[in-house]
Amino acid sequence: MTQAVVPATEVAIKEPPEIEHPESERMFTFQEYLSYEGEPGVFYELVRGKLRPMSASTHLHTNIGKFLIYKFQRYFAAQNLDLVANALATGVRTEENSSRIPDVVVCSQTVWEQVLHRPGAGVLDFDEKPILVVEIVSSDRREDYVIKRYEYEAAGIAEYWIVDPKKKLVRVFVNPSKEEGYSFTDFTEDTSIISGQFEQLVLSAKELLYPPLVEQLIKEEQTKIKTLEQQAQTERQRAEKLAQRLLEMGVNPDDIH
Repeated sequence: MTQAVVPATEVAIKEPPEIEHPESERMFTFQEYLSYEGEPGVFYELVRGKLRPMSASTHLHTNIGKFLIYKFQRYFAAQNLDLVANALATGVRTEENSSRIPDVVVCSQTVWEQVLHRPGAGVLDFDEKPILVVEIVSSDRREDYVIKRYEYEAAGIAEYWIVDPKKKLVRVFVNPSKEEGYSFTDFTEDTSIISGQFEQLVLSAKELLYPPLVEQLIKEEQTKIKTLEQQAQTERQRAEKLAQRLLEMGVNPDDIH
């Protein structure tokens, strides 16, 4: 018996049936969102009651976030500020049934300690608002420049940064309580970023847009610390030898001023 041959073109046009995700159409309350468990490893934002999975970050996106956290943490320590900086780990409630997950969130240590052991998703509520949030622009530019800008402004967040690798700029929004809302300043590659709250922070836009590896910076820190420790040890040994020599000469080192 001769078997019929199916043309390759007919086989090629067959497509698998679409997989439906009923959760994407379901409306969630804010409390339901806090206890929702979706696919492992996927972050979900709540946008006016609907779940929205976040796309995976590019390597540059990840590097910028890590570097900014590194800079903030060193700055807070140097200035003795009781602040906490987190990357992609803390949500922010912006509307009644909306919660965003910024790339970087800065809040007070008091707020962080209050919510640290709270069950459910790690989201700061209206009365636990951060003092600064950062979004690194990905594919949906309107989301960061327009939609999230107005949500963060309405939520009363004091400062909002947009880091835009494509446009090579960092936009800093401040003063959401003004009658006309946020005002902003753009910082390009040849300028240093000026924060509305961290006046002593030294950070150029170029450094943030093309960040070094944090791991390499930490290695350099450790090398510098070891060098200083070795120098201190050498000085101690030198002082001990001098003191011993003085004792041998009948001179009490403690009597020398």
